[in-house]
Amino acid sequence: MKSIRKAVFPVGGRGTRFLPATKVLPKEMLPIVDKPLIEYAVEEARAAGLDEMIFVTGRGKSTIEDHFDAHTELESALKAAEQSLEVDSINGQAQPGEIAYVRQMEPLGLGHAVWCARKLLRDEPFAVILADDLLQSDRPTIGDLIEVHQDYGGNVVALMNVADDETDRYGIVNGGVIGDRIVEVSGLVEKPPVGTAPSNLAIVGRYVLQPEVLDYLARGHRGSGGEIQLTDAMAEMIGKSPFHGLRIDATRFDCGSRLGWLEANVAFGLERRDMGDVRGTLQRLLDAYEGTV
Repeated sequence: MKSIRKAVFPVGGRGTRFLPATKVLPKEMLPIVDKPLIEYAVEEARAAGLDEMIFVTGRGKSTIEDHFDAHTELESALKAAEQSLEVDSINGQAQPGEIAYVRQMEPLGLGHAVWCARKLLRDEPFAVILADDLLQSDRPTIGDLIEVHQDYGGNVVALMNVADDETDRYGIVNGGVIGDRIVEVSGLVEKPPVGTAPSNLAIVGRYVLQPEVLDYLARGHRGSGGEIQLTDAMAEMIGKSPFHGLRIDATRFDCGSRLGWLEANVAFGLERRDMGDVRGTLQRLLDAYEGTV
């Protein structure tokens, strides 16, 4: 079985829920404390041993490319000022040849974004990481999925339980439980109406996929929202190759929403010893605003 080396990062979306900030700033560059979302995603991939990063970008996303590029003038200025910690923070983000970029000409859905990377993926299994889904964990979740893939083969997705009235926001799977965290997927539907979902197990933004999924995406079938859905292509593969889900052992923050992004900043800030008394600051704010909202 081929090892997983490549990770696809679909970053071509418009980020309209964060306007006006995302008029010029890609949503993937929104900071969680002092590090952009996309950098957390790349760090997770690296921690799992992946060494080829493929960004599927769109119009107005050049800031992402600049972020992972060398900035010799800034580095020189920081070194001259003896700001070694700041130098370390901008170094090591990418190695030459580690990152490739491909354009998604139209925002036609996640499946279309993955298909746009087909020439760089060739005929080997690959990972997909959505930067919007920020996972707080001691272990890289995509690495856990890769381990399941090595044991069972086929497609693997990250799963979490959601409330019954939230199933229309996710791809939902059905299947039998294997062990504590692994599910053998027998059915998959994208954003089913509330009350019709086969379960409350939702796909989180981490995937390990067989290259054959690209053949299904190439058909251009439009699904939910008139977009080319990755879940539709995976659903067609059920019964033709192994398909498993892994319940994540991580705290997930939906940073595609304003509240989720705010929660992530608080959670990651609480972990930072260099931030001072974050807990005390939050408590003072809560006390000050009590009864005003």
